[in-house]
Amino acid sequence: MKHLWPFLLLVSSYGYSQDAKVGEKIYQNCILCHGQKGEGVPSQEGPRIGGQHDWYIETQIKNFNTGKRKNPKMMPYIKGLSDKDIKDVSAYVMTLKI
Repeated sequence: MKHLWPFLLLVSSYGYSQDAKVGEKIYQNCILCHGQKGEGVPSQEGPRIGGQHDWYIETQIKNFNTGKRKNPKMMPYIKGLSDKDIKDVSAYVMTLKI
């Protein structure tokens, strides 16, 4: 057990583990603007996000929710996401290959 404490500390500091399978379901709401594989949809002004680092996606979603970044088109899709939802969808986006 002594050798596990650094790992347990790391996991507990994040609070939630990511679940890309759950994130895949959440991402269905993002396809209209970001595309099936995260390739981006120019006609919707949706940027390419597929394969982006999970921490980056998570940070940007949180920035939109707090108003640090502004994009009214995003708000209906992200305003109800919990921290766990954001981590899950970020984990899924990281798996997308363009």
